[in-house]
Amino acid sequence: MKRTKIIDLLNRKDFGAEVCVKGWVRTRRGSKSVNFIALNDGSTIKNVQVVADVEKFDAEMLKLITTGACLSVEGTLVESQGAGQSVEIQATKIEVLGTCGADYPMQKKGQSFEYMRQHAHMRLRTNTFGAVFRIRHNMAIAIHKYFHDHGFFYFNTPIITASDCEGAGQMFQVTTKNLYDLKKDKDGKIDYSDDFFGKTTSLTVSGQLEGELGATALGAIYTFGPTFRAENSNTPRHLAEFWMIEPEVAFNDITDNMDLAEDFIKYCVRWALDNCKDDLEFLNKMIDKTLLERLNFVVDHDFVRLTYTDGIKILEDAVKQGHKFEFPVYWGVDLASEHERYLVEQHFKKPVILTDYPKEIKAFYMKMNDDGKTVRAMDVLFPQIGEIIGGSEREESYDKLMARINELSIPMKDMWWYLDTRKFGTCPHSGFGLGFERLILFVTGMQNIRDVIPFPRTPKSADF
Repeated sequence: MKRTKIIDLLNRKDFGAEVCVKGWVRTRRGSKSVNFIALNDGSTIKNVQVVADVEKFDAEMLKLITTGACLSVEGTLVESQGAGQSVEIQATKIEVLGTCGADYPMQKKGQSFEYMRQHAHMRLRTNTFGAVFRIRHNMAIAIHKYFHDHGFFYFNTPIITASDCEGAGQMFQVTTKNLYDLKKDKDGKIDYSDDFFGKTTSLTVSGQLEGELGATALGAIYTFGPTFRAENSNTPRHLAEFWMIEPEVAFNDITDNMDLAEDFIKYCVRWALDNCKDDLEFLNKMIDKTLLERLNFVVDHDFVRLTYTDGIKILEDAVKQGHKFEFPVYWGVDLASEHERYLVEQHFKKPVILTDYPKEIKAFYMKMNDDGKTVRAMDVLFPQIGEIIGGSEREESYDKLMARINELSIPMKDMWWYLDTRKFGTCPHSGFGLGFERLILFVTGMQNIRDVIPFPRTPKSADF
């Protein structure tokens, strides 16, 4: 008999039909005469209840039906008498596809998220993580659909690169060299001439620079792929391997960039509300009781736009009025999450787009304002999370870009190709980056970024 997914079965009304479901046991309870088995196959947060008359089944087989065991069940679809479900299955045949012993790490009890991270390969089967990763899938679909519908082209940028987009130097090196016997030059530096690429290469921190090449040929592109930061940050907001979405658009200025960012992020949140209702309701009940309220808050409000300078003044006024921040506030500081959240959650009570940051705290490629002190950067700030999107209008002038590169002493020997975009038919263009996991963190209400990627990579942790 052909298997039916539980998400489809729960919507059926053809009572009396013979059906087959397969999945993993969430719970089993019952009496001497009847057992009730909650079965889940990952297609939905909801379980289907299987009713098994004990006398119809082998007693030894029934003992094997424990939490985590995998079953194939055939039976009759009937209207459910219990609360919380409209249908159930009256079992006629049960096959145990895989037993599950008492040492199964995801037994039904309130394990901590820290505990579950130690068993990340098994946590996927829990209700919470099933909900998170179904939402993650939906967000990926929403991203591709939004950009496709708006005329963008999906553009694949390299994962192995010889350039450091952010100039931070926190990159994972890629090499085939024998690390126990490194060839060095006369100055004692490692000689990479015999390495695979013949030069130093690393895992990418961003696809933006190559994305700019795509935008100046195709008009509007977006990247969506893995990026890597060798940043020794053990925080709830940082990963060493994460996914980034980076649109880049020729002829867009900073205002166009802000309009795109606001429309895009609202679309993604609205998609979640429209397509992940059951999972969001579960997470709203079990993880964060203000989740749905916060998602609707973002969709229902226009984003406030103000300059970094005005934002600093608001924060300084808050300090004068007695508000306590852990980190100091002054013009020129790189805002901490607590500052960003104050502007969003307490002052404006709306999402905020902050613009025109001091050039010293932003990347070399951002377009300078006429004041010579600030650049046309923009950060989108959200409740509970702070910055969720960062972007800018790019500097299109070759001379100005080179002056900034020289000012910062950025090694550009491997970036000649990037500078060519400013030599051959340069144009105004803008873009931004959205950390995919930051988006999932916001949409799910989870508190730790390690819990919204299946297998997190963090300092001293590369399991599974």
